[in-house]
Order: sequence, then C-alpha cells, then structure tokens
Amino acid sequence: MQPLSFRPFSRVHRTLFFTALITGLLALSGCATVDAQTTAYVGVPQYPATIPAEVQILRTEPTRPFVRLGEILVDASIEPAPPMAEIELKLQDEGAKLGADAVVVVYDQIATVGAYVSGPLWARDVNTIQGRKLKAIAIKFK
Repeated sequence: MQPLSFRPFSRVHRTLFFTALITGLLALSGCATVDAQTTAYVGVPQYPATIPAEVQILRTEPTRPFVRLGEILVDASIEPAPPMAEIELKLQDEGAKLGADAVVVVYDQIATVGAYVSGPLWARDVNTIQGRKLKAIAIKFK
C-alpha cells in the first residue's frame, strides 16, 4: 500500500490558476487611465471647494475678470483612450477642489511619455509610449 501524498495543486489546477492570472494582468493593462496632478499657486487666496458639475471647461481665456488659482495637469492613456467625458470630469473635480468657477485648457497634446527597450542585446529596439497631456488653469471669477 502506498502512502497518501498531499499535493496542494494538481497540474490542471496550476494551469488554470496561471491562465487566470495572466488573463487578469492583461485585462488590467488594457484599461484606459486618467490621472491628474493639481498645484495651487502661492499667494492666492484659498476658496472653499465648489460643486464639480458647476465648474465650466473653457478653451479660450474669458473676457470677465478672474483670479488664477492653480494648475491642473492631466495624463491620459491613448490606447485605449478614455471617453472625453471622463477627462472633463477629472478637470472639473480637480478645479472644484481649488474652489474654481472654471478651468481654462491651455495645452492638449499627444506626447511621448516614456520608452521601453526590447530585443536581444545585439539588436535592441527602443519603442516610445504615447499619452495625452492636458494643462488647465483653474480660475475664480471676480
């Protein structure tokens, strides 16, 4: 009679586990991303937060008098690209934190955000990573 051996995972279980793990990692790497960084200007009065839905998104400088509160930098993926509504929502959320009535988009471009090296040591390729960059100025109307 042979003693019972305890194997926590059989070969089939290990295969299924690693297949599920790889599938999950690939699904996560294919998600659209939108990240933002906000910087308040020094010496500007601080205002209470506003309601994000009420923050206007402008593409040109307004003619009404205003105070500049700070800058918002948004990084977004392009493959897959997030919906424009998601980017605008991020701008409104970040502007509202500064107490802005509006954000003025001053820069909106697709740019190189990184690079990676692939291939064998003797024939390497450098591939660039593209991303969408936006810069907006948060403003408060006088």
